[in-house]
Amino acid sequence: MEKNRSAESLSPWRLSVAPMMDWTDRHCRYLHRLLSKHTLLYTEMVTTGALMHGSVQRHLRFNAEEHPVALQLGGSEPQDLAQAARLGEQWGYDEINLNCGCPSERVQRGAFGACLMAEPRTVADGVKAMRDAVSIPVTVKHRIGIDRVESYDFVRDFVGAVSEAGCEVFIVHARNAWLQGLSPKENREIPPLRYELAYRLKRDFPALTIAVNGGVTTDTQIAEHLSHVDGVMVGREAYHNPWLLTGWDAAFFGAVSPAVTREWVEDQMVRYMERAFLEDGCPWYAIARHMLGLRHGLRGARRWRQIWSDHRLKPLPPREVWAMAQAHVGLEAGEVQGA
Repeated sequence: MEKNRSAESLSPWRLSVAPMMDWTDRHCRYLHRLLSKHTLLYTEMVTTGALMHGSVQRHLRFNAEEHPVALQLGGSEPQDLAQAARLGEQWGYDEINLNCGCPSERVQRGAFGACLMAEPRTVADGVKAMRDAVSIPVTVKHRIGIDRVESYDFVRDFVGAVSEAGCEVFIVHARNAWLQGLSPKENREIPPLRYELAYRLKRDFPALTIAVNGGVTTDTQIAEHLSHVDGVMVGREAYHNPWLLTGWDAAFFGAVSPAVTREWVEDQMVRYMERAFLEDGCPWYAIARHMLGLRHGLRGARRWRQIWSDHRLKPLPPREVWAMAQAHVGLEAGEVQGA
């Protein structure tokens, strides 16, 4: 922890929450921003095709409170990437990130994601096109290898080629991506984590910003990684146990944050639900699903989650549902009879 440096002087990539499909939408990011002011947030991956042929507003809309927030793109055609990056900058994003790590078959059919690691020149061309199109940072998130290729030379050459196109920030998911035989979930768990390859990249490319991603669940792990690289990206632990974020501003940015309680955060989220419904008819339960881990590990958390997830309560206003959930806070789930 660098206590003698202000949060503003530290790398923007020092700590971030990973882009996660179906999870890190604008409602999730609003919750995370209540918990940490300095952690960098990422969108779900948005494909260039979705922006070229779909609703730009639906895919790029976000809350002003989310800053700093980065847009992750999926694609491989330089012209499309450039246009998508322009849209991202116009909508106010702070960074454009290119996905070179997703191993899903659907993404492979689109010829982007992790399979792009086998085509570093294609990635370099896309990065250059985006950098020429926007003034905000263009970054790349990638794996350490694909399939059974476990040579450090592979990822070193990839980073070297893409950095020559002007990319200065690489977020390294420290597992291989197996393009055949594993599901996306298995690809997050089965290929072994090899953090030492990310550390070696930092030693070999000291001028680049290198952040590590994969399997990070505790502040102790974050601190250890930060002794080797410039940043850490946390994925599923941040989603399932979001309260973890409340300690990050002080622990890793040296920032003094106002003390927050879970009750205050829940009240803010209920206000947000009410606002979202008035503004665009968004139902409260589409937002509430992201906060189900907020009481992770506490007494009464199970019953609290059940109430927020009860489809029979969907017609009720969110503040009434919250009151019902609060009635069980502090109780063991088994102590509530017939609820």
